[in-house]
Amino acid sequence: MNIHEYQAKEILKSFGIPVPNGCMVKSVRQAEKSVEKFGCLCVLKAQIYAGGRGKAGGIKTVQDAGQACDVAKELLKKKLVTIQTGTHGLAVKRILVEETIAIEKEFYLSITLDRRTSRYCLIASAQGGIDIEEVARTSPEKIHTLYIDPFIGVRDYHARRIALSLGLKGRLIEDCIKLVQNLYKLLLEKDCSLVEINPLVISKDQRLIAMDCKINFDDNALFRHPDYEKMIDDSQLDSLEIQAKKYDLAYIKLNGNIGCMVNGAGLAMATLDVLKEYGGEPANFLDVGGGANREKVAEAFKIILKDKKVKGIFVNIFGGIMHCDIIAQGIIDATKQISCELPIVVRMDGSRLSEGKSLLSQSGLNVETVDTLADGVAKIVQRMGKKRKVIAN
Repeated sequence: MNIHEYQAKEILKSFGIPVPNGCMVKSVRQAEKSVEKFGCLCVLKAQIYAGGRGKAGGIKTVQDAGQACDVAKELLKKKLVTIQTGTHGLAVKRILVEETIAIEKEFYLSITLDRRTSRYCLIASAQGGIDIEEVARTSPEKIHTLYIDPFIGVRDYHARRIALSLGLKGRLIEDCIKLVQNLYKLLLEKDCSLVEINPLVISKDQRLIAMDCKINFDDNALFRHPDYEKMIDDSQLDSLEIQAKKYDLAYIKLNGNIGCMVNGAGLAMATLDVLKEYGGEPANFLDVGGGANREKVAEAFKIILKDKKVKGIFVNIFGGIMHCDIIAQGIIDATKQISCELPIVVRMDGSRLSEGKSLLSQSGLNVETVDTLADGVAKIVQRMGKKRKVIAN
């Protein structure tokens, strides 16, 4: 689960981590009032669920309230396209207005979950800022990591080692130790999968300040934090993704035109890979889960049909806990509510397979059943007029 920068900074502040003074606004008038209140040079930062805002023109410095009005008006009526949003971009509905900070030096600091070691990993670099990815690619020796033992946590000596690797001296070392330990405390208490400060800066008056922050919550722990639901900004989510969430469906919209419905995340990813290999372009990732019922399958299929880019549908199901006839009946139920003339290819295997195939054959739908994943992918790509790509060895 993503949240906005202004929300992340409120959380940082509650854990004693210094951030610039600022406030979130939703209108031009509110932006004007905020700049007047600060009475100094300010920064207006577009709030979207993506990075790369600065390079995309989503972060602007303003001299006065009048200029703030012009910038806010421009930002609030546009979709910001960054390297992380794709070509469609994301609508700017909120702006963070902040005081400017005179910066002496920038750093990078984050804690994230390393799935290889099953531990949290603290990452720090003295080369922070918007080009940290380039630093990691060209100068990996400048990236310092600490794998955190969950039984020990982050001790003073761990945090001191990080502070020294950043080249900090004097009082700033002790400030960094406190900041790193508070960041780890935040991570655990809030059930985060990522807390990233980029940049963490030394100001001209020798303070450590988090200038930008990204926090991701672990979706598996959301049941422990019912308050998080209020933090979601639906304007940043695709309408189909919002609908899928209501039915506990794992759905991610993609840019292709072949709608996919699969049960199991691993099988879904494999299906997308094979589609790409055969020259097809998936329109979505959609995992209905291993124990979906007829109603849930119907809702999943309706979500696929509501995507106007979808020109064909591929269903890849292994019937274990969920029987194949349930899948078939769910597809039929969905098409009764939303008429469908699109080509449909269904690959099913497992429990009650013959019953499932019989239901589909009698449904009157433009549907074809196959026995293997490869046959199914080849068939849907063929029916959509695509040719298989030749994969070089």
